[in-house]
Amino acid sequence: MIPRRNRLLWMICLLTGHICAGYAQAAKPLITLKQIDPQFSSIVSKTAKAEILADGFLWSEGPVWVESYKMFLFSDVKKNVIYKWTKEKGKEVYLRPSGYTGTIPRGGELGSNGLGLNIKGQLVICQDGDRVVSIMDAPLNKPQPKFIKIAVNYKGKKFDSPNDLAFLSNGDIYFTDPPYGLEKNVDDPLKEAPYQGVYKIAANGKITLLTDTLTRPNGIGFFPGGKTILISNSDPLKPYWYAYDLDKNGLFTHGRIFYSANAAVKTAAGMPDGLKIDKKGHVFASGPGGLWVFSRAGKLLGKILVNDIVSNCSLSGDEKTLYVTSNHRVLKIALR
Repeated sequence: MIPRRNRLLWMICLLTGHICAGYAQAAKPLITLKQIDPQFSSIVSKTAKAEILADGFLWSEGPVWVESYKMFLFSDVKKNVIYKWTKEKGKEVYLRPSGYTGTIPRGGELGSNGLGLNIKGQLVICQDGDRVVSIMDAPLNKPQPKFIKIAVNYKGKKFDSPNDLAFLSNGDIYFTDPPYGLEKNVDDPLKEAPYQGVYKIAANGKITLLTDTLTRPNGIGFFPGGKTILISNSDPLKPYWYAYDLDKNGLFTHGRIFYSANAAVKTAAGMPDGLKIDKKGHVFASGPGGLWVFSRAGKLLGKILVNDIVSNCSLSGDEKTLYVTSNHRVLKIALR
């Protein structure tokens, strides 16, 4: 049965002989739950619902929930803007420019990408266009495009395009550096390092290369306790999530594949991309088809299938709500 509100649109489609893509998308559920393990239903309710908070973006990314102001921040990487969403006012421009402060026109993913809050509660920004990691030099409730650069290069070579962030309680910041912000990607003549890296910014400002072996490092997050880190690799030839333990100096050890999406990338759109880990160690990771939910041990518990490509997600303070960046829109999923 076609819903009453969509019948007129459907009749127009039939009369004009055209396929209405908008109707097809509207008729398709925003999310579909796929339980693989019984534990999934204790994390994502069988009655979980999704709603579109806002749309009209070119590529939404880098979500972070700011509990102190009850606001959801996210990047539109191609528009060079950070947006804010609140229950009271909906979508608003939060910061412009967000990632590229140069004056020479350029294309590609030039804006901000990953966003996060450091131990001082400041907004830390992966600035793709400027190829740096910066802190916004302004209060969260009075944003200004003023930045303190905290990672500019490694041994004199510029980063490709810092992408996503993870934070330790001691003040150290870990970030991934794939080539997506360069206009010609890995073949861009401005690329300086012969690898894609994952780095650490120590609390004292020292930058350390942690690994140069991942082909497309992307999403990143710590498991509770800060002893193990998870990194997604957005490479169709190696669509893996990697786990590393940290030694006493915060360096990577015991690297291994946490989970492989080899089979899934052949049948569903999307790659291992952004991820978040809750206080119990459950992983919400964007991947082929939507969001994949893992146990801390690397067992796939289920999937939240989304009817568009998902780039990243962020949990609310009480972890009952998942905010999702999904292509040209952002979603809110009530988990339980």
